[in-house]
Amino acid sequence: MERLCGPELPFWVANQTLHTDSPDLPECFQLSVLSWLPCVYLWLACPPYIFYVQRNNMGYIMMSVLNRVKTVFALLLWIVCWADLFGTFHELHQGDTRPPIYFLTPLVVGITMLLATFLIQFERLRGVQSSGILFIFWFLSVLCAIVPFRSKILQAKSEIPDKLRFITFYIYFSLVVSQLILCCFSEKPPLFSNVDTDPVSLSHTHTHTHTHVCYKNPLEAKDLWSLNKRDSSEEVVPKLLREWDLEKKSRKSHCRIFYELICKLWWKITGESNHVGGENSPEEVEVLLSKKRTPKKPSFLRSLIKAFGPYFLIGSAFKLLQDLITFVNPQLLSLLISFTKQKEAPTWWGYALAFLMFFTAFLQTLILHQHFQYCFVTGMRLRTAIIGAIYRKSLIITNAAKRTSTVGEIVNLMSVDAQRFMDLTTFLNMLWSAPLQIILALYFLWQNLGPSVLAGVAVMILLIPLNAAIAVRTRAYQVEQMQYKDARIKLMNEILNGIKVLKLYAWENSFKEKVLEIRQKELNVLRKTAYLGALSTMAWTSAPFLVALMTFAVYVTVDKNNILDAEKAFVSLSLFNILRFPLNMLPQVISSVVQASVSLKRIQDFLSHEELDPESVDRNNTATGKHGCNSSVTVVNGKFTWAKQDPPALHNINLMVPQGSLLAVVGHVGCGKSSLVSALLGEMEKLEGQISIRGSVAYVPQQAWIQNATLRDNILFGKAYNEQKYRSCLEACALTPDLEVLPGGDLTEIGEKGINLSGGQRQRVSLARALYNEADVYLLDDPLSAVDSHVAKHIFDHVIGPEGVLQGKTRILVTHGISFLPQVDNIMVMVEGRVSEMGSYQELLQQNGAFAEFLRNYSLEDIIEDEATGTTICYYSRGIQNSLRSLDLERKHAEPDAEKKLPKVEKLIQAETTETGRVKSKVFWEYAKAVGPLLTLFICFLYGCQSAAAIGANIWLSQWTNDAAQNMTQENVSMRVGVYAALGITQGILVMVSSFTLAMGNIGAARKLHYALLDNKFHTPQSFFDTTPIGRVINRFSKDIYVIDEALPSTVLMFLGTFFSSLSTMIVIVASTPIFAVVIAPLTFIYVFVQRFYVATSRQLKRLESVTRSPIYSHFSETVTGSSVIRAYGRHDAFVLMSDMKVDDNQKSYYPGIVANRWLGVRIEFIGNCIVLFAALFAVIGKDKLNPGLVGLSVSYALLVTMSLNWMVRMTSDLESNIVAVERVKEYSETKIEAPWEVEDKKPSPDWPSQGKVEFLDYSVRYREGLDLVLKNLTLSVVGGEKIGIVGRTGAGKSSMTLCLFRLLEAAGGEITIDGVKISEIGLHDLRSKLTIIPQEPVLFSGSLRMNLDPFEKYNDGEVWKALELSHLNKFVSNQPAKLELECSEGGENLSVGQRQLVCLARALLRKTRILILDEATAAIDLETDDLIQSTIRTQFEDCTVFTIAHRLNTIMDYTRVLVLDKGQVAEFDTPSKLLSKRGIFYGMAKDAGLTQ
Repeated sequence: MERLCGPELPFWVANQTLHTDSPDLPECFQLSVLSWLPCVYLWLACPPYIFYVQRNNMGYIMMSVLNRVKTVFALLLWIVCWADLFGTFHELHQGDTRPPIYFLTPLVVGITMLLATFLIQFERLRGVQSSGILFIFWFLSVLCAIVPFRSKILQAKSEIPDKLRFITFYIYFSLVVSQLILCCFSEKPPLFSNVDTDPVSLSHTHTHTHTHVCYKNPLEAKDLWSLNKRDSSEEVVPKLLREWDLEKKSRKSHCRIFYELICKLWWKITGESNHVGGENSPEEVEVLLSKKRTPKKPSFLRSLIKAFGPYFLIGSAFKLLQDLITFVNPQLLSLLISFTKQKEAPTWWGYALAFLMFFTAFLQTLILHQHFQYCFVTGMRLRTAIIGAIYRKSLIITNAAKRTSTVGEIVNLMSVDAQRFMDLTTFLNMLWSAPLQIILALYFLWQNLGPSVLAGVAVMILLIPLNAAIAVRTRAYQVEQMQYKDARIKLMNEILNGIKVLKLYAWENSFKEKVLEIRQKELNVLRKTAYLGALSTMAWTSAPFLVALMTFAVYVTVDKNNILDAEKAFVSLSLFNILRFPLNMLPQVISSVVQASVSLKRIQDFLSHEELDPESVDRNNTATGKHGCNSSVTVVNGKFTWAKQDPPALHNINLMVPQGSLLAVVGHVGCGKSSLVSALLGEMEKLEGQISIRGSVAYVPQQAWIQNATLRDNILFGKAYNEQKYRSCLEACALTPDLEVLPGGDLTEIGEKGINLSGGQRQRVSLARALYNEADVYLLDDPLSAVDSHVAKHIFDHVIGPEGVLQGKTRILVTHGISFLPQVDNIMVMVEGRVSEMGSYQELLQQNGAFAEFLRNYSLEDIIEDEATGTTICYYSRGIQNSLRSLDLERKHAEPDAEKKLPKVEKLIQAETTETGRVKSKVFWEYAKAVGPLLTLFICFLYGCQSAAAIGANIWLSQWTNDAAQNMTQENVSMRVGVYAALGITQGILVMVSSFTLAMGNIGAARKLHYALLDNKFHTPQSFFDTTPIGRVINRFSKDIYVIDEALPSTVLMFLGTFFSSLSTMIVIVASTPIFAVVIAPLTFIYVFVQRFYVATSRQLKRLESVTRSPIYSHFSETVTGSSVIRAYGRHDAFVLMSDMKVDDNQKSYYPGIVANRWLGVRIEFIGNCIVLFAALFAVIGKDKLNPGLVGLSVSYALLVTMSLNWMVRMTSDLESNIVAVERVKEYSETKIEAPWEVEDKKPSPDWPSQGKVEFLDYSVRYREGLDLVLKNLTLSVVGGEKIGIVGRTGAGKSSMTLCLFRLLEAAGGEITIDGVKISEIGLHDLRSKLTIIPQEPVLFSGSLRMNLDPFEKYNDGEVWKALELSHLNKFVSNQPAKLELECSEGGENLSVGQRQLVCLARALLRKTRILILDEATAAIDLETDDLIQSTIRTQFEDCTVFTIAHRLNTIMDYTRVLVLDKGQVAEFDTPSKLLSKRGIFYGMAKDAGLTQ
């Protein structure tokens, strides 16, 4: 340096800089280090930055005023520097020689200013709106110019020696400050840009406006910013799927290479000696190999790392930097304590130390939040990618795979498991960061206390196995609890899907017991986890203390000369406190990793499932070849099964359907008709043979699949709207009259699963969808069964039949209706999975086989061609209510024509409400009540005691260190150590007791809240379930109960912990430096202000996030149920896109949450850093009065506070967001309930109803408040034992009438009596258990067949078998290996629809009550089985009163009387013969059905 500055200008003068009250830096130091520092930074940062900007061109920004000013100022700076340089040359010319530094510095700075000018323009041309690089450069320049700024003023007090440099410097300084200010404004967005601007740099200003908006009025979805493209599904999901596909391919090729190697080796060994067996040897090898090793599965983890690792690593780099800076403050604390001991040290040292501590802490804050931003964004992308991958996979898995993963389980993969990954990414870096922090802390401790630290390390090492053991047990419990949770959600899902059946049969109690039994097991596991949790909390809270205790005790006892003074004690303590975080986090992170590994395996298994083979059906039609080129559908030697391990369902199928012909497929229940259609769609596993289909396919499934969308969207199904074509489709499918009935016409929203359409309407919508889609081949799986006979005739004539819209298209129609058969081209008869006969109607009659026999028995008269409008069977379909048609059915009659414009569409399914504003204190009180008010107070008291013990221990330590100053160390070492230990151990025990008490309280609350919710849902009237999507109720039982079970307790624990720890910090600092109390008020004010601001935003974002979450799962479960339809129509991509949009919507409200967290973190930690600053400043100010022990105590506590404050706001916010779960559960626990199940003083006698006499007196009913009446003033009387048939057009109120008998609908006027007892006065169970219904929809629950027949186990096996025999199921059941214990899958999917219907009949036979109601009960059954059932009903229920809702009039022709309903009123009521002779409505219907001439 001397060569640069010359001998007159020394580089460093200690007396001028340090040991003086007015410090200044020497001129040489100012000219070299301070001037060069910013330049060096810019030159180093430039090359990589220019490379980066060049690679990511973001467009082009027009020259703006801001840009011009920046450029002019940069050029002026360059001119100023050169003026300086020329001044030096001028002096040289004058003979005044200056040292080289005067030439070098202006030159370097000047060239750097040119570089800055170049950067300003380069960024503009590349579309960079705000430059971080230049901001840091100008900031450093201003920072480094502050010292010369001060020295030049100090010099100028006497005289200005160097006027030129004095002037140029001040011009330089003002320009640099201006540049720094200008740098804070960003440019206009670039032109021609498709790249989004960087959110991280903008996030804070954005978030500020957000939080401001939210504070003023609640945030809504429209206020959110759109998602960055790089975070959206369209970029993130394909990225992961690409890696996953590569991974799967590489795994396969590895296996193949390994196999080939072994084969080559085998040939090498055996080739010479054994040529004959050479052929078979590799196969033998393969057999041997397969026994030894299963091929390694592709690793999903590797795919995740490849897709998202690099971005995540940037965050890791920030974390590393932050870890290193953490250890600066304890060193500064050490300097501060030694400063308070030196009475003659200059005061500014203390101030400098205080501000240094502040700046270090602040820098740490900024870096930490950069790290968090990267981690959270990675987590968000992970979740998006995993949900996307699961959704895409679920659309293409085989049926066998579907059996292993129910809808509930897959939804769990999406909600719980994907969430786990997201939560893990935040703390994943702790896996390496925690050990690093521990090693650094120990290194500094060793420097401070020497080998005694080993005692502390020993304690830590001893604690590791304890925690490991706890973690292992916790993991085991976690897995067990997940199983119970899955089981409970699955059961709840089924209960809610079949709630109507449970109500009709009065089975609620049995199922409630089943749920509570699973719940009890779940809570037992939770309790065990809580015991372990309390232990581990104690271990971790006490760990730093025990380490400190052991270290200090060993330190003072080992050597008499070791004196524990304030510097050693409190620097060590602050290092121990740094240790506390990694030690606490490590086990948590490890257990999170363990949980995520369970999730990883579940997801990996799901994504590795077999997929449907897209090639199984040849769509190019090459397979037909010699079998005739004009056939549209060809199957050659087909053999198909539902799952590879199952026996084949279809054998030896040979089928050729000529282009444009109509083929009918007939046969008994369960003979494989629907399976054949599935095989043609490629839904089954093809074992052998070929299928080819020429052209596109439209498919109408047996159970209509309806989306939760408008009626029009259901029909268009993604095709463009064409008015004329659309109208003709509606006309052909007889939907036009229905539109007049629906409140919003074709824009009426249809509920989940088509809930507000009747079975027939759903089936017709499904048919209209097929029709509108204009395919070449139509696969129609029994579409006529769910509609009335006259509608069936209309549809056959106008759509399917030879004269219909589809003439000339290839149609395959599965049907039970024999009346249409004469008009089809070919008939295929199926028996037990084989084709028994095939040919035209006439050919089959002439063959005189099984088909001819069947026809003879069942054609109701000789079918005359022109009268062939048969008795179509009415059919089951998937929804929940044939009745709930948002029934404004009569509205159109009430309204005058003038008002017949499209009425305002009444939404059936109301949007889910989000509470806004603060969580009401009532919700907290509700939770406290559930925990127990006294217990709540006791818990708070325990936490107070625990903090008191901790403060006591530290104050004791402070006293102990002061002994050193008074040289009284050795006398009372044992007393000092003893009391310190006692206080610490007390704290540990209190921690354990308090966290245990808290956990017990929380579990009690969880039990009460779940029970209330469950109990309420079983008592909720049916109308609630008709207007609420099941997903919404399930969400309460899964997500919200999970929060109450697991998330809320830990949040409460952390909240109480941080609250008391922040409180104790304040107490300690105020006690040691009372003046600090002055600062508390303003800091608290800012803190509360920021916290209120943040919590308002965060809470609202959380609410929006949970509301946008439900649609993801609703859409998903809807997709899974309709996957075959989606695939048949080739709408796979559109649905994937829809799901992606829903996920992106959800992430749109999650992303601002992340940024809000950063916003909060920076501000709260700033407050924490101010506390450190003031604690240090007041210690410096009062250093004469304070002893070093107190300074150490107060500042080491202050260093802790940032963490506590930050966590406290977070926990307040988490507590508010999690308590929302209590609010949501409470909301659904308090919905209106139906009448009581039992009314003690009105209990009917046990043998009631003995006669079965039913009377309606002036009875009216409506579906819900505000809707029109469905039944109006019905009055009729039915004598015991009568058989009544109920008929009427769709929507006449047939089903409603039966629902009234069960009081699923409560009377709007009038009453019903049974045997003289008013049903409105007795309990619902007393009423419902005495009636039996065979409902329209056969609902089965997963469980054994026996449980489905008799959930209360009232009957013995003999009675159950008798019922099965009478319902013609005994053959099927006795053939099953499990007999009565046959497992029914979810919704009874493993039985055919007809068999399910027979199970419902068996239920009725078991109950055998006086009154039986049949609601289109024989919908899904072929004529033969139907006849058997009718005869069973006639014989078994001979003396009972029977009400039958019939679509097939022939079943009720021999009934006592027939009731004809029309628009909710009695139109006709008499014996069938009299009604026919009256020639009224009934006669018209009978004529339509071909029952009368």
